[in-house]
Amino acid sequence: MPFNSDPQRPFGSLLTAMVTPFKPNGEVDVAAAVELAKYLVDQGNDGLVLHGTTGEAPTTHAPEKAEVIAAVAEAVGDRAYIVAGAGSNDTEHAVRMAEQAAAAGAHGLLVVTPYYSRPSQEGAFEHFKAVAAATELPVMLYDIPGRTGLRIGPDTYDRLAQISNVVAVKDATGDVYTAALTRARTGLALYSGDDGLYLPFLSVGAVGLVSVVSHVASGALVRMRTAWDEGDHATALAEFTDITALIEAIMGGGIGAVMVKEALAILGLIPTHTLRLPQVPATDTQSAELRQQLTDAGLLSS
Repeated sequence: MPFNSDPQRPFGSLLTAMVTPFKPNGEVDVAAAVELAKYLVDQGNDGLVLHGTTGEAPTTHAPEKAEVIAAVAEAVGDRAYIVAGAGSNDTEHAVRMAEQAAAAGAHGLLVVTPYYSRPSQEGAFEHFKAVAAATELPVMLYDIPGRTGLRIGPDTYDRLAQISNVVAVKDATGDVYTAALTRARTGLALYSGDDGLYLPFLSVGAVGLVSVVSHVASGALVRMRTAWDEGDHATALAEFTDITALIEAIMGGGIGAVMVKEALAILGLIPTHTLRLPQVPATDTQSAELRQQLTDAGLLSS
């Protein structure tokens, strides 16, 4: 396991939901993934999420996922938590993903609510329970009803919190108050799943952030959390304010995976912005606007 296991922050405090780099022909670029992972850890990430939404998990396949997990875990697994996505609307598939991630060297699992089929709360509970039981790895629940069409209910959270290896939740509901109630009631470690709501989530007891914008702004997010932990809320707010335009440029259109890949390619942190359909690259206009925001943020020379 990583170097600084903290039961209060079971997956660290800043986790980048990492892109999956592809070669121009669409093949997974494992070497680029390793280099990006090393860069992110050097920038202050103490966790990485592989094969989540931003990693284009729906369009990468089992052998590809395992190869990336194994390579990244070998490269930075003694310095950061490697959390692997095990999300599917097919419970048996999600179980196999969990087993595969454990075998490849992941330290934890991110398990999203079953999407599209919109099961009952009982069905959602049984799904999470089955995936959690598949390995001994700690589990972070992922509640993102805007993508899945189903929100985890209070009673379901209460039941899931009784499962020994369910230890955290990535909340991307946009509902800070209910997230605070869930944290207080269940004791699950609360992670913000929304860059733009990180500061409000910290104010209600969140222990960390699963971020997209941290691909390019890890320093500001680390400084923001450090200032908050030290009680310097004015500095935390200033750090947040400094990156709001960048957050909007990457996340405002709802296609964070596309825009952050474009940003990484502009900065030379991945070789190409190649995506797999149904995602398509940023338009020339989007790219130009993003380039300007990166320049304004001091990340790119004019």
